[in-house]
Amino acid sequence: MWQYIIKRILGLIPLLLVISFVIFMFIHLIPGDPARLMAGKDATLEEVEEVRQSLGLHEPFVKQYISYMGNLLQGDLGYSIKSGAPVVDLILDRVMPTLGLTFLSIIWALVIGILIGVLSAVFRDKWPDRLGMLTAVSGISLPNFWLGLVLIQLFSVQLGLFPTGGDDAGWKSYILPSFALGAGIMAMIARFTRSSLVNTLKQEFIRTGRAKGLSGTSIVFGHALKNSLIPVVTVAGLQFGFLLGGSVVVETVFSFPGLGRLLIDSIQFRDYPVIQAEILFFSLQFILVNLLVDILYSYLNPKIRYD
Repeated sequence: MWQYIIKRILGLIPLLLVISFVIFMFIHLIPGDPARLMAGKDATLEEVEEVRQSLGLHEPFVKQYISYMGNLLQGDLGYSIKSGAPVVDLILDRVMPTLGLTFLSIIWALVIGILIGVLSAVFRDKWPDRLGMLTAVSGISLPNFWLGLVLIQLFSVQLGLFPTGGDDAGWKSYILPSFALGAGIMAMIARFTRSSLVNTLKQEFIRTGRAKGLSGTSIVFGHALKNSLIPVVTVAGLQFGFLLGGSVVVETVFSFPGLGRLLIDSIQFRDYPVIQAEILFFSLQFILVNLLVDILYSYLNPKIRYD
């Protein structure tokens, strides 16, 4: 197992190099001139050129990339064009709110999604199943930005239970954004749990357990559910990576001071160093989550072994 983990981690190096080059290339294809934005709309051509040279944007593309990678390997992500602050500090200031929002979203999505999936599978083709699948279809169909606006109108404006945005209200600031962000994941987990559990309940070892007199609760939660969680873990792991990307929209709706909001502001200002660092961070965590999912496979299914 450890050899497999080490091989996978070492395999990340060339992958991250490719990702860094692709990100660097596409970021520089974004329309607009950051030197002009930084110098101001009233700046002369000479002043814009001075800013461009100070930022190193006058250098050929390849030379800029080599310089960028040299700094990156030393842990230097550069400085923000907009604020002049180190990119590392900007990301560290925003990463914890985004991670907290993402973890809260995936936790409640797992709990509610698995519960709905189990109830739908146990009461298949009955009203709990129909209600659960209706909830799942609704969660997948509703855009998270629209759901966020509805939650703000209902629970913030009309009922006054939660703040409309920001993070000044402590844990209450995370409730509505986490539900808007995790609704689609919850729906997918519910559908995958139901489908997998229905197939598992038809297996021979389940019939054997019933013949031995095991209770329905023991069969479902003690035997069938664990064997049904592999596709659920796959979905949850992959979607956790997508949640950070989806947080861009939700954080904008709720004015939440996380990485998503920072990314939007950086794109508007053509702040290349911040954009590159954030997308590289999102890519790295997505790859690491996939590695964690592969490791969890061997725990959920002892037949799976990695050499």
